[in-house]
Amino acid sequence: MYAILVLALILGAAALAGHAAARVGQPPVLGELVVGVLLGNLGLVGVHILDAAPSDATIQALAQVGVLLLLFQVGLQSTVREMLQVGGTATLVAVLGVATPFALGWGVGAWLLPAHSPYAHAYLGATLTATSVGITARVLADLHAARAPEARIILGAAVIDDVLGLVILAIVSGAIAAAGAGASLAWGAIVILVAKAAGLLVGAALFGKFAAPGFFRLASRLRQAGPGVLLSAGLVICFTLSGLAAAAGLAPIVGAYAAGLVLEDAHWREFPGSGARSMEELVRPVAALLVPVFFVTMGMRVDLSAFAHPGVLGLAAALTAAAIVGKQACGLGALGRGLDARSIGIGMIPRGEVGLIFAGLGLTLTLGRERIIDPAVFSAVVIMVIVTTLLTPPALKWSLDRRRRTTLA
Repeated sequence: MYAILVLALILGAAALAGHAAARVGQPPVLGELVVGVLLGNLGLVGVHILDAAPSDATIQALAQVGVLLLLFQVGLQSTVREMLQVGGTATLVAVLGVATPFALGWGVGAWLLPAHSPYAHAYLGATLTATSVGITARVLADLHAARAPEARIILGAAVIDDVLGLVILAIVSGAIAAAGAGASLAWGAIVILVAKAAGLLVGAALFGKFAAPGFFRLASRLRQAGPGVLLSAGLVICFTLSGLAAAAGLAPIVGAYAAGLVLEDAHWREFPGSGARSMEELVRPVAALLVPVFFVTMGMRVDLSAFAHPGVLGLAAALTAAAIVGKQACGLGALGRGLDARSIGIGMIPRGEVGLIFAGLGLTLTLGRERIIDPAVFSAVVIMVIVTTLLTPPALKWSLDRRRRTTLA
C-alpha cells in the first residue's frame, strides 16, 4: 500500500513539475529532478513520510524499468548503420571524455586531499569519468533532437563512456582490493570485462541483423493474443539484453540501448495488425508512465544536508569544475566535421545515477581499516552530481537552440 501511494505522489508531482518546467522554457526532466530533490528532503522540515521511498523495492524496480525503457526508446530512434557513420567520432569523443576528467579528478584529489592515499585520488578521477546517458537522452527526446548527428554521437559516446568508465572503475577497485590484501592487481579480470562488453555489443548487432526478423515472424503467429504482442516482443529483447549486460558486469542501460539500436522497422513490417505504428510509438505511453519515476526517485536520493559538512563545498566546487571542464574536451573529438562541438561537450556533462553508483561503491572500499572515500568526500561527490545533472538540461537546450538559430540565419 505504501509503494502505491508513493507512486501516485511521484507521478502527480512529476506531471506538475514537468509542466512547470516546460512553461518556463526548460525540458520537463529538469522539473522532475528538482521536485525529486524537494520530496526527498522533506525530512529537513520535519516531514519523514517519504524517507523510505527511494529505497522501497517496488519503487526501485519501477524506476529501473523506467530508465531501461528510456534507453530502449532512444535506441529505436537510430540504427546500427547510422551509429557506424559516427562510430569513430563517438569513440574519440568517449576516450577524451574519460581520460580528461580522470586526470583532472585525480589532480583535484591530490591538491585538496593530500592526507588521503593516492588510491582515493584515483577513485575521485574514476568517479568523474561517468556520464549519465539517461539524463542526456531524456533532454534530447524532450527537445525533439534525438535524430541529430550530434545526438547520435553523444549517445554513442555515452554508451562507450560507460563501458570505459566501468573498466577504469574495475581497475582502480581491483588495485585497492589487491593492495589491501597485499597482492597485485589481477589484470586478467580487466581483460575479461572488456571482452564481455565487446561481445555484448557485437552479439546484439548480429542478433538484429540475422535473428530479429525471424523472431518477429515467430511472434506474429500469436496474433490471437491481441495487438500488444509486437510491444511484448520488443520488450522481451530489451529486457533480455539488459539482463545479459548486468550479468556481464556492465550497466543494464547499455543492453537496453543496444536492443533499441539493432531493431528496425523492417523487422516487423509484415507484423499482423501493426499498421503504420512503429515500436517507438508503442513504447512511448509505457515510457511516459515509468520514466518520470526514475528521475524523481534519483532526485529524492540527494541529501541537501551534505552542504553542512565542513570543507565539502570547496571540494565540491573543484570537483564540479573538473567535471564540467573535463567533458568539454569531448568536443575536440568532433572538430572539423561540421558538428556542434559545444553541444556534444555539454551533452556529456551530467553524471546522474551513474556518478552516484560509482561514488556509492567507493564507500564500500577500504584499505587497511580506512575507507577510501569517507562520508565528507562522498558528500562532495554527491553535490557535484547534483550540479552537473541539473545544469545540463537548460545548458543543452540553450546550446541546441543557438545552433538552430545559427543554421537558420
